Amino acid sequence: MLLTITTTARPATDLGFLLHKHPGRVQEFGQSFGTATVFYPEADEERCTAALLLEVDPIALVRSRGKSSPDFSLSQYVNDRPYAASSLLAVALADVFRTARAGRCKARPELPGTPLPLELRLPALPCRGGPELATRLFEPLGWEVDAQALPLDEGFPEWGDSRYVRLTLRGTARLADALNHLYVLLPVLDDGKHYWIAPDEVDKLIRAGEGWLHGHPERGLITRRYLGRRWALARTALARLAELGDETEEQLEPAVEEDAPAGETAADEAAAAEAEAQGDAPREEPAPKAKPLNLRRREAVLAKLEELGAASVIDLGCGQGELVGALLARPRFARVGGTDVSSMALTIAARKLRLDRMPDSKRARLTLFQGALTYTDKRLSGYDAAVLMEVIEHVDPPRLTALERVVFGRARPQHVLVTTPNVEHNVRYEFLTGLRHPDHRFEWTRAEFAAWATRVAGEYGYQVAFEPVGDDDPEVGPPTQMGVFTRDQRS
Repeated sequence: MLLTITTTARPATDLGFLLHKHPGRVQEFGQSFGTATVFYPEADEERCTAALLLEVDPIALVRSRGKSSPDFSLSQYVNDRPYAASSLLAVALADVFRTARAGRCKARPELPGTPLPLELRLPALPCRGGPELATRLFEPLGWEVDAQALPLDEGFPEWGDSRYVRLTLRGTARLADALNHLYVLLPVLDDGKHYWIAPDEVDKLIRAGEGWLHGHPERGLITRRYLGRRWALARTALARLAELGDETEEQLEPAVEEDAPAGETAADEAAAAEAEAQGDAPREEPAPKAKPLNLRRREAVLAKLEELGAASVIDLGCGQGELVGALLARPRFARVGGTDVSSMALTIAARKLRLDRMPDSKRARLTLFQGALTYTDKRLSGYDAAVLMEVIEHVDPPRLTALERVVFGRARPQHVLVTTPNVEHNVRYEFLTGLRHPDHRFEWTRAEFAAWATRVAGEYGYQVAFEPVGDDDPEVGPPTQMGVFTRDQRS
């Protein structure tokens, strides 16, 4: 199996410094399953290509698996591992180009941070999902993707395509980023790691995915496949990735909207709000940056709650506590509640809120508990306002009536704020196909949301008004729509 990396950035031979492999030499690196060789088919000032050739010894591969392997079938001896790029190539790449993946170069320290025009080629790559999946995984990372399905047999075209593709990636990127993209995504496309997957694979994924994985529109699929569909490990990885992205995994939206600028974390919001409440003079701010949608949504909800004069608020489906933290930072909210069906999300929320070190006065205002919004729970009652922020779209439509009954019929706060994606706006996300998140059961148009909200308001004695969140596109509306329910005083 073969990988080639080509650059045309002059002097192109700087590629040798970045890879820590001299263009004038052929170097071999022993692997437990064969031999990796690095050589340069071409190397001059204008163009330089480095090749990683991996020759797999099938017998060594079987022996290296050991007794811990779950596979004792004939497939250990009859497979495509010696011929097609796979997780084996990812392992060799990680070993041979370890320093390059880390973005280090002592001889030329300025080089690793410089984006280069790159072309990556893999002549034969197993791809469970075909060329379309390869495009979905690499295009959001800025690559121009050329993925061509290979026929089962060129002599018999009627047999159709095989599960292999010829993959070429072109783009401008740091070499370290390009190598880490391959390290993670080769096993994902192959969907069949050759070695036993241990818990430390989560750490490897987080390190290799730093800066790009948490915002990838297919991060759920990538995480599950990389970890061999070990669901416990995948859940752990997704929770850790969510912490990096200032969003719960369940609230993930397209990366084009969700890449939060530095400094716009919940902690920064909380500190700013507390300073404002204490009358501190505002600091001089840098030039304004475009705010991510999740932050704009949270700000819109907080502003509306203050406008409504709510003194006690419960966040229904609080996830990892971003809104809860912002509420606690404002002393005007004397009582704050948060509930979620996920115990893991609540554990992360407690850690992010620093519950163990929270002052007693603030801790006394907070209640966190696990619960499902489709079952009556007296702990949901007694609040001036309830917030369902990006929650209803995760509920199966047949269960929505149960949620309506619990929130509007039994808990009956004075105000209910509901935000949900506007599916009409999805066309503005260049790389989005389908819904914004694989866990979404539906996404409504503005008319569909209005029809639902109007029916619920009439049935349970509320009035409802609608407000946009985010830039209100004149053609397709805002990315998020918000319904503000106020209970009729006569009910």
